Amino acid sequence: MIFSISFAIVVTSTNEKPIATHIPVSFHQVEDSYVITGHMAIGNPQWKTFEENEKVLVIFQGPLAYISSSWYEKESVPPWNYQAVHVYGKAVLLEKAELVKELTTMLETYESHREQPVLWDTLSEELLEKQMKGIVGFKIIIDEVQAAFKLSQNRHERDYARIVEKLEAEGEVEMAEAMKERL
Repeated sequence: MIFSISFAIVVTSTNEKPIATHIPVSFHQVEDSYVITGHMAIGNPQWKTFEENEKVLVIFQGPLAYISSSWYEKESVPPWNYQAVHVYGKAVLLEKAELVKELTTMLETYESHREQPVLWDTLSEELLEKQMKGIVGFKIIIDEVQAAFKLSQNRHERDYARIVEKLEAEGEVEMAEAMKERL
């Protein structure tokens, strides 16, 4: 579920100060390992921290929703339901050919179904050359994954069903669906 989400927060640190960038990423299996690939603006100082950080943290946030305790049979405090995955690994910069492959794949993923798709091969060399000078590609070789969720799993069946019903009524469809899938 969570790796179908293609927008993440990449976290590193420098001089004991955290740096975070919100960016689109891709998840791939390469032989026996898994990697996350992406790119960021060359003006973003975070890419310069990749070498000095043994581990990079990538956060994927799934649906989240406030849960009113008025939906419970018995008095309680209102919690939040959520899904999140934290991925750790070593980041390395991509060579130009690897970055071109990554960008080509990203464009195909998000554009190929469109009436007039913007694909790597449809863009002018001048534009591509100019844009490539302004970005840095990277891959993160994954060595640890931690998943966390709270989906009202501590509630009894009647409360659980009512929470799903109320979430749907309030338009929190993603969270309601995540809770239904859990069953």
